[in-house]
Amino acid sequence: MDSFNSALKILKMGAKHLNLSNGLLQHLSTAQRSIKLSFPLKKDSGDLEIIKGYRVQHNNVLGPYKGGLRFHQQVDMDEVKLLAFLMMIKNAVVDIPFGGGKGGLEIDPKKYSEKELERMTRQFTRELLPNIGPKLDVPAPDVNTNSKIMDWIADEYIKNLKTNNLSKLKAVVTGKSVENGGSLGREQATGLGGFFVLEKLVGKLKMKKPLTVALQGFGNVGSNMASILHDNGYKIVAVSDVKGGIYDSSFKGFNIDLVKECRLEKGFLAGCYCIGSVCDLAKKYDQGIISNEELLELPVDILIPAALENVITAGNATKIKAKLIFEMANGPTTPQADKILGSRKILVFPDVCANAGGVTVSYFEWLQNMTNQKWSLQKVNQKLKEKMEKAFANIWQISQDKKVSLRLASYILALKRLIKKTKF
Repeated sequence: MDSFNSALKILKMGAKHLNLSNGLLQHLSTAQRSIKLSFPLKKDSGDLEIIKGYRVQHNNVLGPYKGGLRFHQQVDMDEVKLLAFLMMIKNAVVDIPFGGGKGGLEIDPKKYSEKELERMTRQFTRELLPNIGPKLDVPAPDVNTNSKIMDWIADEYIKNLKTNNLSKLKAVVTGKSVENGGSLGREQATGLGGFFVLEKLVGKLKMKKPLTVALQGFGNVGSNMASILHDNGYKIVAVSDVKGGIYDSSFKGFNIDLVKECRLEKGFLAGCYCIGSVCDLAKKYDQGIISNEELLELPVDILIPAALENVITAGNATKIKAKLIFEMANGPTTPQADKILGSRKILVFPDVCANAGGVTVSYFEWLQNMTNQKWSLQKVNQKLKEKMEKAFANIWQISQDKKVSLRLASYILALKRLIKKTKF
């Protein structure tokens, strides 16, 4: 709740800049619907287990609720409530016709077989059936969910709502496999969208390449971002996953393609130390293996948190040495840390724009389904570039004009668009 209340404080600060009425502010601050449910799962052993699920639909003034479904043991109503609110802001920032939603199951997916996960996902879909739909609420992948899980949701939805227009029904979720109505470019969309924004930001700040980067999180977002940055002249000197990470103290930078291959083979990053064309064990190198906490404090140009929320806190914000923090995770910086970093003149670029590439291409997927089209990868990436660069330009201009942080500027931009569509 602290994180949610802090997000509301930023919204209130933005509202003051726009002379927003208290009534309208309350409307945008309050979730329109919160769904908490539970259902039995029959496990492969024959035993029954009660599964808890959540979906918060924060606001739909811009269009259908939109936001991911995550499968994680720490999912709860407070987390989902915050993330649904942030999705409302994010969708408004990049100017796509979606509202804010978020949901998930309170489970550790590693403890279930694929058959159990499928049964669980299909039951979750049936429980949500009255509250999701292409023009109502459109979920997507998030932490520990993927295109296969989205395919199960789409299939179960279609089974229960028979119609001849399959393309439109498939629009109930985005992030599907390409063969099942998904969009080309969706897998790398968050990382690529982040790259487009980072390039513009680096240009505005007149930072000279090659720039050193530490990247926490090596899932879909982090690994794609690392590859894109590596291919465009950035030096990736540290990466980590849930088990820890690797750090190149020579600052030559890793060969990310080899690191990805090595991690796939070994199952974790800490066993991979790939520079040039060679991989070796990290333990052979001074400071080769580091913890996720140590990675955040490395002396790099750019720090990219791309894992879970609240990793940069009041406890470590005074130790961060990066010149720029670029938020690819949702809510990685606590409000207390934000203040400390601001006082230390460390620039933070906010998640509500930085990682919006995923939902932007999700919108493109939804649009393709609704109009029965199939876009080329080139078209998807070009439209993504246009959306992300325009959002950045708007945020930067507001920040400069009003002398406010980039985070507050993002909220002001979002509020302008939300107010324009709100009718009372």
